[in-house]
Amino acid sequence: MDILILTAAGGSIMSMVTWMVIIFGIFYFMMIRPQQKEANQKNAMLSELALGDTVLTTSGFYGVVIDIEEDTVIVEFGSNRNCRIPMQKSAIQAVEKPEDALKEPEEKDDKKKKK
Repeated sequence: MDILILTAAGGSIMSMVTWMVIIFGIFYFMMIRPQQKEANQKNAMLSELALGDTVLTTSGFYGVVIDIEEDTVIVEFGSNRNCRIPMQKSAIQAVEKPEDALKEPEEKDDKKKKK
């Protein structure tokens, strides 16, 4: 009689552990993995940051990088080029390379010519 109880309890423990592993796997692939992927992309973007790049800050300002230090950058804002603000690299949300900005108008012109 005692063996039957232990076997039934052991089976329910195994099914509970199996479900916990399945739930953890779902959480990993739905939450943890995408966050790690996004963090790796941001680190790669910040490591490729160069002088003259146009950046978008987390506060929504566009500026041009004029100096890069270890964990800070100096960004120049405005059309009159007299507003220079040091900020952390982590405050940069997006980077646009100068050569990418030149390619976009050319691609649009090529599409118009093809039509």
